[in-house]
Amino acid sequence: MRDDAAVRIGLDATPLLGPRTGVGRYTGELVRALAAAPGDEVVATAFTFRGTDRLRELLPPSVEVRARRMPARVLRELWRHAEVPPVSWSTGRVDLFHATNFVLPPVGRATGVVTVHDLSFLRTRDAVDAASLAYRDLVPRSIDRAAVVVTPSRAVADEVVAEYGTDPARVLATPLGVSPTWLGTERPDAAWLAARGLPADYVVAVGTLEPRKGLQTLVDAFDQVLRADPTAPHLVLVGPEGWGAALDLSRLPAGTVHLTGFLDDEELRRVVAGSRGLAFPSRYEGFGLPPLEALACGRPVVVSDLPVMREVLGGHGRYVPVGDVDALAEALAALPLEEPGEVAAARREHAATFSWATCADRTRAAYALARSAG
Repeated sequence: MRDDAAVRIGLDATPLLGPRTGVGRYTGELVRALAAAPGDEVVATAFTFRGTDRLRELLPPSVEVRARRMPARVLRELWRHAEVPPVSWSTGRVDLFHATNFVLPPVGRATGVVTVHDLSFLRTRDAVDAASLAYRDLVPRSIDRAAVVVTPSRAVADEVVAEYGTDPARVLATPLGVSPTWLGTERPDAAWLAARGLPADYVVAVGTLEPRKGLQTLVDAFDQVLRADPTAPHLVLVGPEGWGAALDLSRLPAGTVHLTGFLDDEELRRVVAGSRGLAFPSRYEGFGLPPLEALACGRPVVVSDLPVMREVLGGHGRYVPVGDVDALAEALAALPLEEPGEVAAARREHAATFSWATCADRTRAAYALARSAG
């Protein structure tokens, strides 16, 4: 690759086309930060049959968009077994290609970088869908193709090294960030909440409604809280429909659980900021963006005691054993209605140490390492 000219960086923007979950948020923020830096050229593509026409409106003007329509399932099946089609089939010539969502296509003459967000397809096989289970084959093949693997946390980097025997020097953690808009979000008033069918006092959980997020544990814990105190805060579940068994809400009084579905960024921030606190009872995570964003709003968080949660939240979370309904109920019941201002300020200050600019800088360092290795 040439050092005397701009580097053409290809990037998989497919995660931008669906509901903006964690991977979509990561991809969108990263491509914006990369496009804002002078010098290099950014080319975005999508590996899908539908929706590629929307890419242009979702990306900064300086980003070139190139894509060919082909079903993602067909492409992934090809990439599991062969080195065709190469990424240039979709992007044209690029010097480096960054696969943002687990799967790195054959890179041909380009240098490859892949983001492995977590190993849920190995750690919680009973709680992921069929598409994620395919990562058991696709991820190790992608790691073999990549010059550098990036992960959202040191915890996942260590898992990748241990699971696949990858050279630790090839695996770099690029922690996710918090948009400054979260840090400035104010609590909404009761009228704003009522207009959206939400109560004035509630605990919020954010995430796709699927088994790995531990939401049935949360519902069962909430049942205990309400039995002990019928005046306790309501529960608000924010997130798109996922897969798996529906949540069993049958034991809860009508109207005490509110499912909002997917919310856009502005409404999500306001709903989190208006909560008494955020619950995050996930069985396994690669980073855990919702608790960090809740801290950015100054809100307390109750989270599963996972290594990555301690890495990201430090002393600003209340930790409960994974799947422990009693401990979770106790922690939820202890969430205070009011707190000293300096407590919320300390949470915001901690969250502000995670920025998308830093994530982009560390990603550029990964690109430089990949180029030197190539």
